[in-house]
Amino acid sequence: MMAELTAARSTPARLRIYIGAAAGVGKTYRMLEQAHLLRRQGEDVVIGLIETHGRTETEAKIGDLEIIPQKEIPYRSVKLHEMDLDAILARKPGTVVVDELAHTNVPGSRNRKRYEDVLELLDAGINVMTAVNIQHLETLNDAVARSASTQIRETIPDSFLRRADEVVNVDVPIDELRARLKAGKIYPPEKIEQALGNFFRKGNLTMLRELALRTTAEQVGVAASEYRVKQGLEQAPLPEKVMVALSARPGTVRLLRTGARIAGRLATNWYAVHAETPETEKRHGDEESKKRLEEYKRMARELGAHVVTLKGKNTADTLIDFAKKENISHVVFGQSARNRLDILMHGSILNRFLNEMRDTTVQIVPMTKEKTVKEKG
Repeated sequence: MMAELTAARSTPARLRIYIGAAAGVGKTYRMLEQAHLLRRQGEDVVIGLIETHGRTETEAKIGDLEIIPQKEIPYRSVKLHEMDLDAILARKPGTVVVDELAHTNVPGSRNRKRYEDVLELLDAGINVMTAVNIQHLETLNDAVARSASTQIRETIPDSFLRRADEVVNVDVPIDELRARLKAGKIYPPEKIEQALGNFFRKGNLTMLRELALRTTAEQVGVAASEYRVKQGLEQAPLPEKVMVALSARPGTVRLLRTGARIAGRLATNWYAVHAETPETEKRHGDEESKKRLEEYKRMARELGAHVVTLKGKNTADTLIDFAKKENISHVVFGQSARNRLDILMHGSILNRFLNEMRDTTVQIVPMTKEKTVKEKG
């Protein structure tokens, strides 16, 4: 018996992520259904955190599942509640249900984001079921912003999705989802009309649903390919490598998301490379630019990049040397508006790269000023 228990604990913890196109598709309900099924099969299952949002069907589905009480955290003049990570770790269940994956924890919590709590639970050998809407995937932020005129503030890095053992797409037809919204099953009455005219527009929901289906299919395809390689059923392909040219310029966030998305599709490593030269020091030597660059580096790491800082006399030469040394196959550059005189005087890094790295795929992303828009839906 002890040998069986030891073997069970030595097995890596499993992560299952339920993805949906929007709130109200039934992700939390599906997780609770699975939790009850696992318990009937003898699994020790607890609820670490569930957000029912007042939905009676979801609340009823909790039933008699064990709930770990939330932790009370004083913040400014109020007391807020968060998932009690330490209590779950001490309880050591076989599986824990953790809702609202993209949530940002209250300042003072051990981890900044809830997905980091989940990683800690997995490291402790606890299986996790969790849920997230597709718009909270970091690299899809720009696509959602364009479609819904909405900037999603709370996101998870794509690298976390690749950590999952199973990604389940919870799909509901658009008309059915909008009918649920009109019936008051998703938001309170005072928010319904605004949601129907904004985030829950048919065009936006169609785009989100397509993204959810495509993302799930990509995860399944990558997992199947990795399995075939491990089993010797097919030869491992030559590894692709992605590089993003990192700078302190506003708008660099779009480059990082693009690079992470390409790397995710290729299931490969990627680099965020910053070339420090006398010219860049002169252009971005102020404190605001330095803070912005550090924030971009932090975001790149969260998205799974290897952040590299190189010193050189010339930006183009430095980036080209790195790309040749690392056999980079895909490069992402930002393109801002420049006049001909500026290009003649300082040259174009992009043109140099295209001339010298002919076998490399180059993607150019227009640099736009980053916006902060209130999230809707």
